[in-house]
Amino acid sequence: MSSEILFVVAVFAAVYLGMALGRWPGLRIDRTGIAILGGIALVAGGGIAAADAALAVDLPTLLMLFGLMILSAQFAACGFYDWCSARIAVSDASPAQILALTVAVAGLLSALLANDIVVFAMTPMLIAGLRGRGLDPRPYLIGLAGGANAGSAATIIGNPQNILIGQAGHLDFWRFLIVAGPPALIGLVIVYLVVWRVWRDGFIADRSAPSIDMPTPDRMGLAKAAAASAVLLALFASPLPHVMSILIVAGALLVSRRFASRDMLRLVDWHLLVLFAGLFIVTEAFARTGLPQQVMVWLADAGWGPGSLPVLLPLSLFGSNVIGNVPTVVLLLAIAPDLSGHALTALAVLSTLAGNLLVVGSLANIIVVERAREVGVTLGFAEHARCGIPMTLLSMAAAVLWLLAIS
Repeated sequence: MSSEILFVVAVFAAVYLGMALGRWPGLRIDRTGIAILGGIALVAGGGIAAADAALAVDLPTLLMLFGLMILSAQFAACGFYDWCSARIAVSDASPAQILALTVAVAGLLSALLANDIVVFAMTPMLIAGLRGRGLDPRPYLIGLAGGANAGSAATIIGNPQNILIGQAGHLDFWRFLIVAGPPALIGLVIVYLVVWRVWRDGFIADRSAPSIDMPTPDRMGLAKAAAASAVLLALFASPLPHVMSILIVAGALLVSRRFASRDMLRLVDWHLLVLFAGLFIVTEAFARTGLPQQVMVWLADAGWGPGSLPVLLPLSLFGSNVIGNVPTVVLLLAIAPDLSGHALTALAVLSTLAGNLLVVGSLANIIVVERAREVGVTLGFAEHARCGIPMTLLSMAAAVLWLLAIS
């Protein structure tokens, strides 16, 4: 093995170790910074040419993700997420019904908008309302994250990895929904049942409404966001490329008399976009070594094709909870670029549902935990795992049965 290949493999291993740990030990550099440094090291060290690194960044995917973040930012800017969270918390319902509402609303919103922004916006207000009722917020936060992950599996715009997969395979929005929608819906039901079962002794039967200030959404801004969503869904049924459809809608939303462009752009998750760019470069350099292709040939010769469910299932479950579902999908698409549409849809569904297993399995989980900590609620690793492990194994089993039935 040449020194150049050894260098690329070393950088690749260091980057994905950082993805697994969340940071490099002893340093305050997070996953995004690690991905950036990995790309810089490879270009500076000759692992990949600067021109090739630029070409490795999948700009259409980043533009799609950016456009969807703008759409989600419109909903956030007009107070929609805060209103949803508060309405759930103050509703005249039992604790179990509030949990069901939390899971359902998170799932529905995440299927149409970026799930990371949904949970980022909803977590603080939901906690405030639940505290006002004397309810322990932790099971509801698990339901919020689990519902957001499961619901986002239904569409190619529900989460970052689905966007990447949809763009890589040029998948049709509505056909994807027909295949991925049922396991996503089953996943939502499983999330609710598991959280309710595990925390059933911790629910407090308090139907009194909390004394919190009910936020009033900007009705004009909300109407504009709803209209933009409807237009986007209509454009997805047209021959216009998805990336163009999303950019048209995002551009129209930036033209506003109510919200300044900088306020909208402030709600964009730039860290996630940069993380994607860095991982694109690192995985492309690794793919160019030829080592991943050799592994794929070995698996194929052994009868384990990369697009088969027996391979995708453990890879999705293991990869999503070791390095995260976004890095896992970026890596798999780089080393197996010729997956069929059915295999890509299966990868999207399985990698998304696998994100519920542990806190580190998805960015949505991490965001909920961090946002909760900011307002004094600690959701521990073990507490999440008590629900995350059974909800993930059950939902993935249901998804596999569905995918086998329609294959």
